[in-house]
Amino acid sequence: MSRNRRVAAAGVVAAIALVASCATADRTPERVVEQGLPTRSLTGQPGGEPASAAGVYAHTGVGDFVAATRHVPYRLYVPESAGHGVSVVDPVTLRVIAYYRTGLDPQHVVPSYDLKTLWSTNDLANTMTPFDPRTGRPKGKAVAVDDPYNLYFLPGGKEAVVIQEARERLAFYDAQTMAPHSVLPVECPGVDHADFTADERFMVASCEFGHRLLRMDVRRKQVTGYLDLPGSAPQDVRLSPDGTIFFVADKKLGGVHLIDAAAFTKTGFLKTGKDAHGIYPSRDGRRMFVSNRGNGTISVLDPAARRVLTTWRLPGGGSPDMGGLSPDGRSLWLSGRYDATIYQISTTDGRLLAKVRVPRKPHGMCVWPQPGRYSLGHTGNMR
Repeated sequence: MSRNRRVAAAGVVAAIALVASCATADRTPERVVEQGLPTRSLTGQPGGEPASAAGVYAHTGVGDFVAATRHVPYRLYVPESAGHGVSVVDPVTLRVIAYYRTGLDPQHVVPSYDLKTLWSTNDLANTMTPFDPRTGRPKGKAVAVDDPYNLYFLPGGKEAVVIQEARERLAFYDAQTMAPHSVLPVECPGVDHADFTADERFMVASCEFGHRLLRMDVRRKQVTGYLDLPGSAPQDVRLSPDGTIFFVADKKLGGVHLIDAAAFTKTGFLKTGKDAHGIYPSRDGRRMFVSNRGNGTISVLDPAARRVLTTWRLPGGGSPDMGGLSPDGRSLWLSGRYDATIYQISTTDGRLLAKVRVPRKPHGMCVWPQPGRYSLGHTGNMR
């Protein structure tokens, strides 16, 4: 994500119109602004379910499909962030089988909480387009949503949280109709990615341009604290399988912050690679994959040991960005943000299995279907 995204919007619109007419621990001090922070965070599953070896991801293993996803065609939904459409890719034939106009600057394709809809967040169009994953096509018209850079869902699935990056606020909508409910302004420039504690009582979000994180009480819809990370540009946020640590990718520092989920403090930093961006847990929860967009690499973390196991390099380089694991967990699909390409990478040894050409600047790709009971948002934060 670039700070100049909004500034450049006029140029993007003009261009489209013209075409149409023609691991080491880091104890760096940080400051926490506390506003009624809890003293601890539960690590059990919602409803008091016992944790398994995969912890919070115990229900996202191979074959853990529910009725809404069991017979859905395997497809890749690739938003064209520099344009105004979504490409649908068949991962078996490695071909773009459809392209649908959605709205200007689609940033992410996000599965709904109930897994029945995929939402394209058309940021500069101020709309979101619903896709039916059973047909792979849009269903109905785009709905009006202000500044939908990213999208998450509150526990229970009744409300959506629209990440309004340019507006510097979190907006709450009806998860089914996308009718607006309320907004929460935040002191956090560039708010863009988030995840939830294991008990889903708190949401932690990154603020790329504010060099900090925020923590929100889900029930009260109030910010309970900010955590400053000097010199940072935080990106994706993912909870560790045991529920104790948030891993936060940092594009500027080229690595991953370790944030204590209970105390909301930084406990360490793992160096991965330039422009660290996306974070994806393996199906068994024993590894996490970090895409390093600036040097064409993917780092493999051991989330339990809090260390980097290895780093894989794409042949010839590239710009691996956002995506997700294949349903069987054997490969990782990532968009090549600056290469008009998507990559399929083996999760066993890091081999590049395939490349597919797509329209310019592919960003928050959704790999669908995914195992899991429900989606908390982004390109597939499943629980």
